[in-house]
Amino acid sequence: MIRITSRIALDEAEIEESFVRAGGPGGQNVNKVSTAVQLRFDVRGSPSLPDAVRARLERLAGKRLTRDGVLVIVAQRHRTQQRNREDALARLVDLIRAAATPPVPRRPTRPTAASRRRRLESKERRSKTKTLRRGPREGE
Repeated sequence: MIRITSRIALDEAEIEESFVRAGGPGGQNVNKVSTAVQLRFDVRGSPSLPDAVRARLERLAGKRLTRDGVLVIVAQRHRTQQRNREDALARLVDLIRAAATPPVPRRPTRPTAASRRRRLESKERRSKTKTLRRGPREGE
């Protein structure tokens, strides 16, 4: 079990890893060894996630989420497969942790008297500038 929060834990069986060849530095080694990790996690089919967390995770995932609701994380920052595995798993945990924190509700506030005054003064200045740009009227 992978502990995400005190209430959420993922089963390792829900995460699917595959290894592919990575680009970037590594010399000849990069052509022979599959060090990049492609981690797949089925967001919509996971029994471990509450509905609210699932919905927020789908929003946070963005382009990394497939049409079927599978989250794909590709890690190829490091030169070893093990470090890329750890990196991909850490990124998945961070993403789920971010989705697990509920958003703070916005409290509507009213503009201060000073900000209202500044707004009106700037509108007045702008109006005067535009009035001065006008040419003389016909008959004046």
